Amino acid sequence: MNFLVVGGFLGSGKTSFILRLAHHMIDDLGIEKIVILENEIGEIGVDDQVLRGAGYEVKGMFSGCVCCTMAGELPMNVRTIQRDLNPDWIIMEATGVAFPQSIKDNLEHSIEQDVRVACLADAQRWNKLLRPMEKLLPFQLAKADVILLNKCDLVDEETLRSVSESVRSFNSEAELCLVSAKEGITNEVLDKVLGRED
Repeated sequence: MNFLVVGGFLGSGKTSFILRLAHHMIDDLGIEKIVILENEIGEIGVDDQVLRGAGYEVKGMFSGCVCCTMAGELPMNVRTIQRDLNPDWIIMEATGVAFPQSIKDNLEHSIEQDVRVACLADAQRWNKLLRPMEKLLPFQLAKADVILLNKCDLVDEETLRSVSESVRSFNSEAELCLVSAKEGITNEVLDKVLGRED
């Protein structure tokens, strides 16, 4: 089983990205069993309703964040999914305030599962959010394998360059991909997220 955590601040485009990624995995790569694991802070998940409406198997974890208050429940839920559904992939959409690296560390330690991390950053709102979220945004990106700088179509070239440099300053090791989930993401980028680079 493969595991991907998709992180990023609220409104960065995680759900749109996951829908596109899941379509690619099923339609282009022939991967048959995918479970999308949603983590929402509230009792009702809007995003999981969108994903279910698109025909995907979605499991929800509500009322807390799996990198802190619900950290103990995550390995138990993943084991249950492995046992009952035996998917090829679990794609977890973390809450907009989660630290994906904490989720990765938890899973790799507790169930000895290799985990990839992809984080989305909002090119349009990055400069507005960076100061008030200076404790959150850098740590969301810090250990990602791939960073998707989303909504690049909504900013000018100078802004895109400065935001790219800012994002890169928090993680110079990750693959940085400039994308627009709304306009479509190339299969090449999606394969990088999955670690399928040839």
